[in-house]
Amino acid sequence: MQGTVDGFSYGLDTPVAAYLVACLGGALGLRCTTRSLREGGQSWKPGWLALGAASIGCGIWTMHFIAMLGFSVNETSIRYDMTLTLISLAVAIAVVAVGVFIVGYRGTGRATLLTAGVITGLGVAGMHYIGMASMRMRGALEYDTFLVVLSVVIAIVAATAALWAAVSVRGFKASMGASLIMGLAVTGMHYTGMASMSVHLHGAGGASGTHVLSVMLPMLLGPLVFLLFATAVVMFDPLLIAGDEPAVVGPARRGQTPVPGFPAQRDTASDPAPAFFHDPAPGFPGPAPAPHGDGMPDAARGTGAGTGGQGERPAGW
Repeated sequence: MQGTVDGFSYGLDTPVAAYLVACLGGALGLRCTTRSLREGGQSWKPGWLALGAASIGCGIWTMHFIAMLGFSVNETSIRYDMTLTLISLAVAIAVVAVGVFIVGYRGTGRATLLTAGVITGLGVAGMHYIGMASMRMRGALEYDTFLVVLSVVIAIVAATAALWAAVSVRGFKASMGASLIMGLAVTGMHYTGMASMSVHLHGAGGASGTHVLSVMLPMLLGPLVFLLFATAVVMFDPLLIAGDEPAVVGPARRGQTPVPGFPAQRDTASDPAPAFFHDPAPGFPGPAPAPHGDGMPDAARGTGAGTGGQGERPAGW
């Protein structure tokens, strides 16, 4: 006997809530990965990448189980195996971390991005089906092979796009747009996987495990609290909010006062000004000026009071 499966017991409430959580996790992951790639913060790079991976992983996992709140089989109650549920959380975070660290350190070359995307996508799909396997009911789950394969393909494409965006998208608005697309892709993967499932009822008696209402609250609180913590970290880091500032070159950004004890940095590729435009160190003579008639204005050459007028070397040179 086939059970009557309903994936929208609470209407659009659970899909919308699941989508928003997936977007939040994706947005935090993108901003943290962006922060890890900025010059001058290399010592903190593993921490930012780990925070980004955990945010994306928690967002995906929480999205899955919020969506599962709306799942029901009319003829039987559903319970959950806590061990498999926690394993699915660990898998979600671990595989996203693998992908994020690969592109964070090796970039987004075609082979690198494809490898990271496949690993992460397979892991995300694995998290989904481990979560499904944690359900206990008076029946057996059956899957449509085509839809299962389609959900895995969607997961790989979504993961690849997310990893590319994590190291390529710049700017706050662009990251928000990318996170909305990521949330849509991940949620679409989930509901495609759910559409592949049917329940074949058998026997009598109850199912073992923890009741859905007893497990969902403590299960969801942890990842949600973590996402709030990650949000606070992002909110209090000005570089993550701005996101568009140029990368730091050396100890000081171009055009700003250098850090005490360090000479001013100059980008020779974009600023070809000769060295004699820069002040020499105290006590050391500067380089000789260019010969007269090279086209440099006399004002730039300096008159050097007491040295004989224009065209002469300034005092102290």
